[in-house]
Amino acid sequence: EGMVDKPLTVTYADLLNRPQVERVITICCVSNEVGGRYIGNAVWRGVMLRDLLEEAGVQDGAEQVYSTSLDGWTCGFPVGAALDGRDAMVAVGMNGEPLPLAHGYPARLIVPGLYGYVSATKWLSKIELTNWEREGYWVPRGWSREGPIKTQSRIGYPRHRVPIDPGPGKIAGVAWAQHRGIEKVEVQIDDGEWQVATLATDVTDDAWRQWVLDWDATSGDHQVRVRATDKT
Repeated sequence: EGMVDKPLTVTYADLLNRPQVERVITICCVSNEVGGRYIGNAVWRGVMLRDLLEEAGVQDGAEQVYSTSLDGWTCGFPVGAALDGRDAMVAVGMNGEPLPLAHGYPARLIVPGLYGYVSATKWLSKIELTNWEREGYWVPRGWSREGPIKTQSRIGYPRHRVPIDPGPGKIAGVAWAQHRGIEKVEVQIDDGEWQVATLATDVTDDAWRQWVLDWDATSGDHQVRVRATDKT
């Protein structure tokens, strides 16, 4: 509802009967710490958000897709992010199964390239087209209203302060820059030169990308750093 030509009421059964798509998308919390667990990669299934918006008819002057959860939580993101070709969706499935309750059953929003606090409403109950006068939960608390995901990388192995055996081995991890994609990952061991890591298959710009570097580890303590370059 809101700034649309034709408000729609869409039931869960309606969503299931509409054409479905599946997309591999990484979502990440803005508060995720280095090596943190508030990030995940999944195969999401659902209805394209732009199809619903086009059916409702977005009016001139609408600036924000503003959504509300069943528990009253709110957030909003630019209308352009739903209509610019990215795979923003109302998701009803995850990894080949119905959406788990903890991940937002019966339906939730998934918007590649935006942090969850402006886009990833779980237990979705309402979508409104508004201007920026409406503010989602976190914006008046000092967070940016745009929320684009930054280019990041992390080391998954070896784990911090976990001993490994000297000799030939590997350093590995993931890098992500949703809706831009990862072009290169480099690793530095102690004060050495930055070395280009080997990248895994580039599944999609909206998913994280695995990387690995061969390392002949010597005894003692080492500092390992990683950095990523996105496709822009």
